[in-house]
Amino acid sequence: MAPELEWLEADGLGGFASGTVSLPRTRRYHALLIRADGSPAHRFVLVNGADVFVRTPAGRFALSSQRYAPGVLTPDGADRVASFAPEPWPAWTFRLPEGRTLRQELFVTRDRAATVLTWTLDGDPAGCSLEVRPFFSGRDPHATHHENGAFNFTPTRTDDLLRWQPYVGVPPIAVKSSGSYRHDPHWYRNFLYPEESARGLDDTEDLASPGNFIFDLTNGEAVLVLASPDDGPDWDSFRHRPAREVAAGWREQERARRAAFASPLHRAAEDYLVRRGHGRTIIAGYPWFTDWGRDTFISLRGLCLATGRLDAARAILLEWANVVSEGMMPNCFPSGGAQPEYNSVDASLWFIIAVQDYFAAVSRMPVAERRALLAATEAILAGYARGTRFGIRADTDGLLFAGQPGVQLTWMDAKVGDWVVTPRMGKPVEIQALWINALRFGAQGNPAWDELAGRALVSFRQKFWNASSGCLHDVVDEDFSPGRTDASVRPNQIFAVGGLPFALLEGEQAAGVVRVVGEQLVTPLGLRSLTPSDPRYCPRYAGGVRARDGAYHQGTVWPWLLGAFVEAWLRVNGNTAATRAEARTRFLTPLRAHLREAGLGHVSEIADADAPHIPRGCPFQAWSLAELLRIEHGVLGSDGPK
Repeated sequence: MAPELEWLEADGLGGFASGTVSLPRTRRYHALLIRADGSPAHRFVLVNGADVFVRTPAGRFALSSQRYAPGVLTPDGADRVASFAPEPWPAWTFRLPEGRTLRQELFVTRDRAATVLTWTLDGDPAGCSLEVRPFFSGRDPHATHHENGAFNFTPTRTDDLLRWQPYVGVPPIAVKSSGSYRHDPHWYRNFLYPEESARGLDDTEDLASPGNFIFDLTNGEAVLVLASPDDGPDWDSFRHRPAREVAAGWREQERARRAAFASPLHRAAEDYLVRRGHGRTIIAGYPWFTDWGRDTFISLRGLCLATGRLDAARAILLEWANVVSEGMMPNCFPSGGAQPEYNSVDASLWFIIAVQDYFAAVSRMPVAERRALLAATEAILAGYARGTRFGIRADTDGLLFAGQPGVQLTWMDAKVGDWVVTPRMGKPVEIQALWINALRFGAQGNPAWDELAGRALVSFRQKFWNASSGCLHDVVDEDFSPGRTDASVRPNQIFAVGGLPFALLEGEQAAGVVRVVGEQLVTPLGLRSLTPSDPRYCPRYAGGVRARDGAYHQGTVWPWLLGAFVEAWLRVNGNTAATRAEARTRFLTPLRAHLREAGLGHVSEIADADAPHIPRGCPFQAWSLAELLRIEHGVLGSDGPK
């Protein structure tokens, strides 16, 4: 397995642990214990990492590696990694100079903010011990931590439970171990995170280490449980049971839970479904995203409906139905509990699509719940029709205007400072596809929307077809200028043919869109965001903030778009057993092969168009995995990923 790959263990609450196969932490988001406090948007990094050493009669050997500024890698534990296995959870086998091996395992428990680490030495353990020095912070995941006088190094002790309160207002850190604790507080300075350097962000930090945990390996496996407890019977049990007993019980629960899934991809889908208050929501991606409206409603169709999680879909839709404002759904809930941000034109429309698909998936539902979802749908359509924030309003031709200088409203939302990379003001193509689909669904409860849907469809077919390129314009009436068009060949047009319940095009025009997108944008891992023939094409997501984010939608590949393309391809070529088999071979097999090679279950968000085998961008994101599952289960009608 490639050493640059990353692993992730989620707790079902919005918290997680993550790191690299090769051991050194490369992001500020790599940590052993990250807790979500009440909602996915309110996270704390509590335990960042640890130094680990094993002592045998042959000497003392490192089982960890840290990178320090200006680029020093120490200690040398990474050199001793003989193998890594991701199933059923991350496990490393270290080969010691004397020829023996030591196995380190790590898993995160479901519905608890807790991480369990174990170490097992093969052969005679006589004279062997293990030393673990954890690194603490108590910071926001998006920040870095630096030496200060306020950090509280002193724990309280109850039997084998040690509890730290690093800062006032930060959740506690509780540690149980099968060894002994030696208090020896120190600051470790200038940890370096290369992935943050590449993103043009603050890349160094200092971490607090309160002391060492010492394990006598003649007593059996070493166990270290890192947790951030809340009140309740489960945590009361945790307090009073020995570390090995706690770890054994949680390990048995986790092994059984994970074994119940059909594949690693199905299990990965569960990692994105988390609690928000008393309801449910979907994490847009790990490590830095929380729950975003757009991503939630796109992902719900694959993560919940395609996999039979109808109760989760219901809870998520009802939770979000309560936050419609002026006809808009929030695009995101910012970190720290700030007010939701209503700055997306498509999130609300994707909500209606998700409601429509949910209605199609359930045979019966309580009347009150049906009314709540239809009321939210009606509020969105009414708000968009009369006009709402950021210039979003229905024009006289029935199509939907959207845009305001300095604001990014579509999924192509990269922005660097005041520079909106792809502003797309006017009438973007996929927004019209979503709008017309939403109107058609809304007309089932309010016939008044039927006339507007028909008018918009006629206008769409007249205004968006670009005869010279044989496909669709990306934006018409650009910058609110009548007749001005953006003819960029982008993947957004595929939603006029596939990915939504109703196709806006048919016949030769639909075939033209599929042909152009297939020839110019499809890669083994998804769709390019811009055709290579465009002078703005930038295939590599690399460099500083401006260069990287400037390339975000200017050529780099997005796996989540592959689902809409496969559906469009089948609509054009005929949805038969033969064409489904061909689609599977041509479009899904390469992506599934990449996932097998990665071996981690989750789907990388974007990839370089000129090197699509290399993961890039946000390591794991929900909508890519969701679309793969939706196509596998629904469009292609398979029994799931193999």
